[in-house]
Amino acid sequence: MVRRAGSTDHEQVVFCHDRASGLRAVIAIHDTRLGPGLGGTRFFPYATIEDAVSDVLRLSRAMSYKNALAGLAHGGGKAVIVGDPATEKTPELLEAYGRFVESLGGRYVTACDVGTYVADMDVVARTTRWATGRSPENGGAGDSSLLTAYGVFEGMRAAAAHVWGEPTLAGRRVGIVGVGKVGRRLARHLVEDGASVVVTDVSARAIEALRSDLPEIAAVPDVPSMLGEPLDIYAPCALGGALDAVTVERLSARIVCGGANNQLVDEGPGGTADRLRERGITYCPDYLVNAGGVIQVSDELHGFDLERARKATSAIFDHTTEVLRTADEHGITPAEAADRVAEGRMAAGLPHLWLP
Repeated sequence: MVRRAGSTDHEQVVFCHDRASGLRAVIAIHDTRLGPGLGGTRFFPYATIEDAVSDVLRLSRAMSYKNALAGLAHGGGKAVIVGDPATEKTPELLEAYGRFVESLGGRYVTACDVGTYVADMDVVARTTRWATGRSPENGGAGDSSLLTAYGVFEGMRAAAAHVWGEPTLAGRRVGIVGVGKVGRRLARHLVEDGASVVVTDVSARAIEALRSDLPEIAAVPDVPSMLGEPLDIYAPCALGGALDAVTVERLSARIVCGGANNQLVDEGPGGTADRLRERGITYCPDYLVNAGGVIQVSDELHGFDLERARKATSAIFDHTTEVLRTADEHGITPAEAADRVAEGRMAAGLPHLWLP
């Protein structure tokens, strides 16, 4: 069943129910002016279907902005599967979901998100041509953290050029919060560029693994300790909500640039982004710099080529430069500037060449 999204600006919302497998899902396509909606599938035990709809509308809209900023020929889409992935995920359910994706004829391209993994996309791909984030054995790109981390690094280099005049992190002290897949790879890029790196993570094992590989990296026990460190750059790479009023007031860094999603706790007027600007801290919007992963999975549609995808990801340097320059020219925050740039690209549009 297809329903319009009421008062939202979404193009299409599809409610998916397969009785045999128990699938309950919602697919939201926000905007296809740049190309087919691209965004991951979230598998989560929402309390109500209304909660699921609210989340998928928010997430799909955010993907329109991320994809536009990344320079992709893709609009924004997202899907949510309602249920506990630990107990309700089955091959039959994922195959049924793939059939719903296929029924949209290429208007929506899916990938991994919270609760779904590369192995799941391999199953979804059995019943649709429009599943990315698959394993290399099945023609996919595999772990998308590889280019996510590289894109954050390129954004950080652009911010360094904007603030200090040189596109290098050499001699700068960078604090990374969260050294999972993205944070760990980012740390290596920074060390290789000559930066001094200090990290923290809720997992002592993750820190130990990183320092066994890069012993020159320092570690602190928690985020409050990190905020007490003298830093040039602060890189949130763990959970969302990393930048609240307390954190912003304690930051010594001149730049915030990290891989975590939804970093700003208060996105409204006078909120976190405005306070960062008031304090003279250059903020690189997360959906601008962490787009390497979506660039990586989008490349699968053309037969994945790592070097081609890496070259596309390196353009995050130029995109970040454009956003920071726009912010300065108009006296606005980088978050607002990123939205303006994305909206301009969506308004310009591209020929719709993706349909089979």
